Amino acid sequence: MKTAIWLYLFIFVAFFDLHAQYPILSPFALSLGATPSFIGLILGVYSITHLPGNLLAGYGVDRYGSKKFLVVSLIAAGFLLIFQARVTAPWELLVIRSISGFVLAFLSPACLAMLAKIARDQIHQGKLMSGNGLVHTLASVVSPAAGAVLVAKFGFTASFSILGWGLVATGILAIFGLKEPGVIHEKEAVAAVANVRAQPEAESIPWLFFLIPLGMSCAQGILFFELPLMQSVQASILTSGILFSLVSLGALLTLSLLFLNRYSAYIRTLLGCLGLAMIFFGMSVNWSIPLYVSLFLIGMAKGIILPSISTLLANITSRNRYGRAFSLLSIAFSIGAFLGPILAGQLRLEVSPYFIAFLSLMIGITLLPLGRIRPAIST
Repeated sequence: MKTAIWLYLFIFVAFFDLHAQYPILSPFALSLGATPSFIGLILGVYSITHLPGNLLAGYGVDRYGSKKFLVVSLIAAGFLLIFQARVTAPWELLVIRSISGFVLAFLSPACLAMLAKIARDQIHQGKLMSGNGLVHTLASVVSPAAGAVLVAKFGFTASFSILGWGLVATGILAIFGLKEPGVIHEKEAVAAVANVRAQPEAESIPWLFFLIPLGMSCAQGILFFELPLMQSVQASILTSGILFSLVSLGALLTLSLLFLNRYSAYIRTLLGCLGLAMIFFGMSVNWSIPLYVSLFLIGMAKGIILPSISTLLANITSRNRYGRAFSLLSIAFSIGAFLGPILAGQLRLEVSPYFIAFLSLMIGITLLPLGRIRPAIST
């Protein structure tokens, strides 16, 4: 449990720094002279460079453990943010963000694999994953507004420097605070192997499963691209930060409903994605619900989906393959987060980006392979 507490602390600080950039990256790129389409590329390339990092992280975490990758990822990302504070042209920002995407690709698989390994059983696993989502959301509630306040008070250069040094300090602290989960005993290993043999799905996760995280991150990438560029938001970076925080507050509400963990992770994933798709469809047709309410509802749906996806994947994966499984999950998130801003930047004059978000989610829901994953689910 001590390891989980330390891990939650480092996750909080890391994601606080990362989410604080959401409302300020697009205005920062605009201040450097970037066009909307180039801003979409800047946001998207960060995610696509996750892919080689995710592939390396999957095998690396399974072989060498999570701690090394957590520490190096945090420290390297911090120094890149410090360099980012000094860029003077859009292409320089593009290069820094692409390198950051690779470096931070190791963070999520390492965190999720460590949490999954320290769990006693599937129910405990679900609670730890919900705790990860709760800490992540707590950090993202205040960080967008905090990032906007930092820029308003100190400017872009000082703000990125402050955030960068925060990540470096967190990485150094992780060296002393985190302890790698011990190797399971021989009897436990035999039991784990027997359990895997009894559940063949654990070794062959259906590829269509990953369309759900891909569609969700595509929709989220579209929102992160589109929201700061809205006319009602452009006048104030602080307004943008507050709106991003509303999404996190919605997620915090549903993550706090701990009784939801008693229900099937599959059902939670399916219903959460369906609700999220309907919200984006409503936004695409300019429904009468105010923007701040829509964003809060988006957050509520995210608070249901994110921990349920991680729990579902852990339930159908054997212990010795957690690193690879969660790296594939991160790859799906990365591809979606790359496609979202790119599609929004290129097609926003022809079709509502929010309709693209709706389509991406509905495709994932429609093709979710119920028959192949449900037998392995008992929660």
